[in-house]
Amino acid sequence: MLFSSERISKDASDGYKVRLSIKTALGDQAYLWDEKEMFLFRSTMAYAMRGQLNQQFDVSNIIVCEETARVSFWFVVTSPLNTSNLVDKKSVEEAVRKHRNRINSAFLLTDETLEFEGIPRTLEAPFTPDTPPWLIVFGVVMGAVVAGIIVFIGFSVVQKKRKKNKKTPEDEDSEEEESRGKTMENGAANEGVYNMSFTDEERFTRI
Repeated sequence: MLFSSERISKDASDGYKVRLSIKTALGDQAYLWDEKEMFLFRSTMAYAMRGQLNQQFDVSNIIVCEETARVSFWFVVTSPLNTSNLVDKKSVEEAVRKHRNRINSAFLLTDETLEFEGIPRTLEAPFTPDTPPWLIVFGVVMGAVVAGIIVFIGFSVVQKKRKKNKKTPEDEDSEEEESRGKTMENGAANEGVYNMSFTDEERFTRI
């Protein structure tokens, strides 16, 4: 049995309903849905099915029916190996979900304005960085700790150099007092030493 648009009912178990809201999405830039746009849809679906099942699907394998002026329709997919058989609904759903971005971009629409009734909206796959997040955080923390240590050591060295190169008046006064104290101690020590040379001279001069 060959399938055609006239022989497909919207009650087909392997069919999907599509609804496009072109005016809502594009406003004044909305394009007219016509035979060329339908051909593009069927071509896009054939591309998606090729990517999913790795079989040579063609435009003729995408059968459309129940098309309305408000841009909605039903479609089924026939097998390229035997056009009398329909591709199961699960395979069609997986193809749509896998290539949803390509399908949307072909019509300048989004998941909200290009609906496949019964197929949930797809979420973009989470970005997986080459470097684990915990390793990035660890590296940042360790870098901050090392930088802090270097700054602390550098600050200490600079402070020590400043203290050596710059003396306060109090430091100078204390140094002067220390030198005076040493001088006075040396003088007192000298007074207690008996100079024998003067005694000898005095003894010899008396004669």
